[in-house]
Amino acid sequence: MKLMHLADLHIGKIIYEQYLLEDQQYMLNEIVKIIKDESIDAVLISGDVYDRSVPPADAVDVLNNFLNVLIKELEIKVFIISGNHDSKERLNFGSKIFENDGLYIQTEYNGSIRKVELDERGEKVNIYMLPFIKPIEVKQYFYDEKIETYNDAMKLIMSKEEIHQDEVNILMAHQFVTGGTSQPETSDSETLNVGGVENVDSSNFDAFDYVALGHIHGPQRIGRDEVRYSGTMLKYSFSEVRHHKSVVIVNIKDKKVKFELRELTPLRDMREIKGPIEELINYDNYKDMNTDDYIRAIITNEETVYDAIGQIRSVYPNTLSLEIQNSKSIVMGKELKQIEKIKEKTELELFEDFYKFQNNVDLDEVQKEILNEIIEKSKREVE
Repeated sequence: MKLMHLADLHIGKIIYEQYLLEDQQYMLNEIVKIIKDESIDAVLISGDVYDRSVPPADAVDVLNNFLNVLIKELEIKVFIISGNHDSKERLNFGSKIFENDGLYIQTEYNGSIRKVELDERGEKVNIYMLPFIKPIEVKQYFYDEKIETYNDAMKLIMSKEEIHQDEVNILMAHQFVTGGTSQPETSDSETLNVGGVENVDSSNFDAFDYVALGHIHGPQRIGRDEVRYSGTMLKYSFSEVRHHKSVVIVNIKDKKVKFELRELTPLRDMREIKGPIEELINYDNYKDMNTDDYIRAIITNEETVYDAIGQIRSVYPNTLSLEIQNSKSIVMGKELKQIEKIKEKTELELFEDFYKFQNNVDLDEVQKEILNEIIEKSKREVE
């Protein structure tokens, strides 16, 4: 049996006012080609199907067309869970009817993880569907349990499940999963509270043969090889320019699970170019590149450049971001950082810095106390 693991499609995504629907439609068509080439039996989509809770109508059409090809034309099963970007109610609409055609959608946790048994090519697999959950959603089913963090919630959820280890079990989940002290590589396009209570440890999933994760946009393992983020099908921020986007093919044979990655090639890549503007628009330097790619241009000229964005877009029409990076901008950047640091300091801390600069010694505790009284008195008089 062969499964394909996808996640974070973010259909309807807009970056820098650029609507990516054409690029997403192209990539979904490419994914369909891989599904045909690999003779995939089922597709797992682990959340963030849409980019926002109320997707535009044309984004809904793109998903509908994609699912119609998979289910009606290719006659394969599709499993979808909701992510933090999805509206549970909207994504769940009609789900009971769709199951007759092989489309399984799960958007709610109801006190236990939904399990669907999949039987294809003489192999049996249990697909566990756990949508994005918050601790408060779990608490309503277990009033007497102490649930403060996402990891508390996940640990409790797993303790209530009876996982048969002699069977092949696959979990779909959409959470910020970490591996002990190991943090996944993140990017600017994700909505995360990294290092906070959202963390869920990968050890919670030890009973599963494969864990199809969503939420993180870079394809990667976490904790162990079989716990994986598939990543997005496209680059959704310039922090992802070095990502190699892919889909995961999960192969189950004789109750053993193996996987491989199939790299994806977009209609337009997302790239960063850097250098003097005369080099960036020199034909010899871009003749072998796709000039329709989405570009972040960093210009390093020391002198002022006339109509920089116009010159860059004459070669790269899809330039989304332009920055000037030279000695002046570096100095200015440092100065801005210093200003921001100053804004964060109290009146006492600012005077301490000034006193040390003038006298090369720190204020003692008595001086601090006197100065603090003067500051507080001044504040009261102003009020």
